[in-house]
Amino acid sequence: MADPAPVVSTQAEERVSVASNWKLVWWRFRRNRLAVASGVVLILFYVVVLFPGFFATHDPEATEAYRAFIPVPGIHLRDAGKIRLSVPSVVGSRDPVTLRVKWTVDPSNRIPIRFFVRGYRYRVLGPLTSEIHLVGPADPASEPWVHLLGTDRLGRDQWSRMMYGTRTSLTVSLASVALSVLLGLLLGGISGYLGGWIDQVIQRLIELLQSLPTIPIWLVMTAALPQDWRPEQVFLAITIILAFIGWTTLAREVRGRFLSLREEDFVVAAELAGCSRGRVIWRHMIPAFTSHIIASSTLAIPVMIISETSLSFLGLGIRPPA
Repeated sequence: MADPAPVVSTQAEERVSVASNWKLVWWRFRRNRLAVASGVVLILFYVVVLFPGFFATHDPEATEAYRAFIPVPGIHLRDAGKIRLSVPSVVGSRDPVTLRVKWTVDPSNRIPIRFFVRGYRYRVLGPLTSEIHLVGPADPASEPWVHLLGTDRLGRDQWSRMMYGTRTSLTVSLASVALSVLLGLLLGGISGYLGGWIDQVIQRLIELLQSLPTIPIWLVMTAALPQDWRPEQVFLAITIILAFIGWTTLAREVRGRFLSLREEDFVVAAELAGCSRGRVIWRHMIPAFTSHIIASSTLAIPVMIISETSLSFLGLGIRPPA
């Protein structure tokens, strides 16, 4: 009786040999459990970006000066011996000496928390509206002021502002990374594939941009940009600035890979078959190191978020109280 193992092995080898580069990358990604888990977390973050109002508990722009600096009450998983979400109420009293409101957490009075409750109305992806929220007080009419992470100096809910702030940070970082990756692939690929004077010009440009001190350049931009810009204009300016600075490292890495790949047999075969330079670059050479591009892009997102925070600290970001 013939052994079926070699037949199965041959079928698996044939399946791999005819698979495209993107399919091979997907197979390797699925086998890495840590990568899959990280991808799920990233998807959850961008679900918050798409629907921040659903995860918020209050209108992030609603102010109430009297309710400023409410402390974090803390969430309790058990109430009266049962598994039930609740938060203790917060009681305020005015200090007779400083005349400031002092807030104290009252653990004896618990406010029950429920999922999928009704609250303030918000927009969903533009024209649609909804008033369903992921979490909130069980009875919003009697307990409307439940602040999971307290309030800021203007009495605005910190949890809700964090949800909407996540949309800004991740959108700026993703747009900046996408633009910088596009510039890095385009200019780095042209530099490594064509060589000659084009390579020299692009490499000198990269060296010039990398030699510029970052913080002084940001300070100059802070002074040059108008102070009366709307948040949308500031948002676009941050995206362009971060992309303009972040593409140089990837471009050099792409150039190095192209210098080694342009002599490979599959690239020479594509050229002999009559493929254009653009098709050789985008259909044959770039998929050969897709995993490196994905890893670099993933690591660049937190760097962009930190850079965006630095710009905000210098006065170039989205200004408060926006």
